[in-house]
Amino acid sequence: MNSLAKKVIIYSMIGSMQIGFGASVIEASPIDHDQRDGQRYEARDRDRDHNRDRERERQRQHDEQLRKENERHEREMRRRHHESEREWHERQRREKERHDREVRAIGALLIGIAIASAGH
Repeated sequence: MNSLAKKVIIYSMIGSMQIGFGASVIEASPIDHDQRDGQRYEARDRDRDHNRDRERERQRQHDEQLRKENERHEREMRRRHHESEREWHERQRREKERHDREVRAIGALLIGIAIASAGH
């Protein structure tokens, strides 16, 4: 065998031994690897719970906004005692358009929140 092949074999064996010694030292270290993994999972669960709570709060705010808008819309749709029939119908038409825009905006906000939370 030529000297180059001998050197390659010897250095390969030395490298393999170092890797083996390093692996055994890491495994024998006093740090508990399972505990670290458990902490990682706990942190992930905690983040998931926090995101779920935040999502519930956003949903509650959305529902509250929608409820307030619907109550306001009902009040505005009633006829006022000083209005003529024609004025009332014109105001109803404008109010329906405004209400539709508001409901769409509130719905778009909820969709945006859902998309943003899905990205995490």
